[in-house]
Amino acid sequence: MREIGVAPVALHNTRKSVGCFGIFSRSHLPGVIDLTIFVSDTHFGRSPGDEDRASEFDLISCLDRARPSLDALYLVGDIFEHYVEYRHVVPKGFVRFQAFLAELTDGGIPVKYIVGNHDPWHRDYFGKELGIQTIQDHTIDSLHGFTVFVAHGDGMGPDAGVYRLLKPVLRHSVPVSLYRGVLPADLGMGIAKWYSRLFRSESINERRKASLRRAAMDLLAENPYDLVVLGHSHVPELIDVNEGTYVNCGCWYSERTVAILDEKGPALKRWVVTSLVDCEMMGSHRMD
Repeated sequence: MREIGVAPVALHNTRKSVGCFGIFSRSHLPGVIDLTIFVSDTHFGRSPGDEDRASEFDLISCLDRARPSLDALYLVGDIFEHYVEYRHVVPKGFVRFQAFLAELTDGGIPVKYIVGNHDPWHRDYFGKELGIQTIQDHTIDSLHGFTVFVAHGDGMGPDAGVYRLLKPVLRHSVPVSLYRGVLPADLGMGIAKWYSRLFRSESINERRKASLRRAAMDLLAENPYDLVVLGHSHVPELIDVNEGTYVNCGCWYSERTVAILDEKGPALKRWVVTSLVDCEMMGSHRMD
């Protein structure tokens, strides 16, 4: 298994920061290639407290390990199992992760948060307090010489069905404002938690996986993208086609997987104890 090694940080660059997670530098370390990390489906708030805390700790450890070479971070949706932000109230919990994100942005590392179907109801907290750009649908960025389309994946593909029609309604400012205005925060979050549990499934949805793969293939065929990055299926995939590459980040909360991109191209990785290693068990392949 190939490991992403991050050498001890030699602080020889003026662009450095000291915080509660230690000292870090944005210097270009010998032998370390700048990379972008994509992580999705952490679903913080889904599991019992100890499991959630372990997931949060592992993600902070993973990103902190990669930080000397980290060029950008993309949160590709469903970071929270349920999230309803009010004007003066935000959901409690996972402040360690949020503090770490703020430290990344304070240190000059951009973080983009593409919301998913579980966590779309953000206002301005992540932007104002953490310096994170929150994106409601998708983003198209130039990264390491590649043109990259990034979205969570909900509402995409032939299997999206009725949800594709409901998605813009559920995210429209009028019903969202009514929900926040009519329901107190405790009740609003309580309903969100109940709804999440009602439709929760631990099994892999093969139709969803195939549908997202089809959506990615269509995007690559119809647009000048080099790479399409999605989440939502909870199944990590890396598929090369003539038109480009499709990567699904998989599911952090159950598999500890992420996607990375550097000048060599995309790869799937799994966090194992203290290192990011290749996802050898994932069926990465080429489709002609």
